[in-house]
Amino acid sequence: MLNKSLLTLAMLTTFVAASEMEAILEVGRDNTELSAQSQGKIDATDSATDKLINEFKVVSKQVEGLKLYNAQKRIQIQAQLDLMDQYDEQLVQVVIMQRQVPPLAQRMLAGLEKYVKLDTPFHIEERLQRLDLVRASLSNPKVTASEQVRQILEAYNIEGEYGRKLDAYDETIVLDGKEMVVNILRVGRLGMFFQTKDERKTGYYDTELGSWEELSGSYRVQVRDGIRMAQKLAPMDIMMLPIVYRGEAS
Repeated sequence: MLNKSLLTLAMLTTFVAASEMEAILEVGRDNTELSAQSQGKIDATDSATDKLINEFKVVSKQVEGLKLYNAQKRIQIQAQLDLMDQYDEQLVQVVIMQRQVPPLAQRMLAGLEKYVKLDTPFHIEERLQRLDLVRASLSNPKVTASEQVRQILEAYNIEGEYGRKLDAYDETIVLDGKEMVVNILRVGRLGMFFQTKDERKTGYYDTELGSWEELSGSYRVQVRDGIRMAQKLAPMDIMMLPIVYRGEAS
């Protein structure tokens, strides 16, 4: 009976020990599982933290780039504002100049007309017609001020070119009260000469008298050769022509 009791007690002790061991193991498993869960949470937190840090670094770089970009844009905007101020000032000057252009152009045209009338009468119809066109342009409200200035300056340039060119053409002149068709030789604005078609008469235009005057026969060849050079029928060469001064040829 005693042995049976002892056996029962031993079995009970073993059972209790096994139960305690199972409980301890269960606690260990729970702790392990909790530890694994905690480690997972820690790892996830670390990963999220690293991600946030990386994102913060990227955003920080973007912010720095935007700061530089904004600084450059502010400089550009200020430069544009300064340029706009300059344009406004220039626009005011342009308006003032536009108001001054018409009277200036009229004075320039009047001066050019006076010059043409006092000049030797070469291509006179062509030159007067050009002046008429300029005058019509100046009185036309549809023509801009810049175009008016361009036309008057072009007329001045053409008149200036006349003084640098050798020219020859046919024209009807009055000599000794008679009209005759002659060859005209114009040497810039230094002198204007004529020669009849038969080369019997040679002369020059006297600006003081405002008439054509005859030269001696010694200038016949020189004027004829000058006419041929101006017509590109002979190569350019030295011309021995008289210089007209106060109605006298020397």
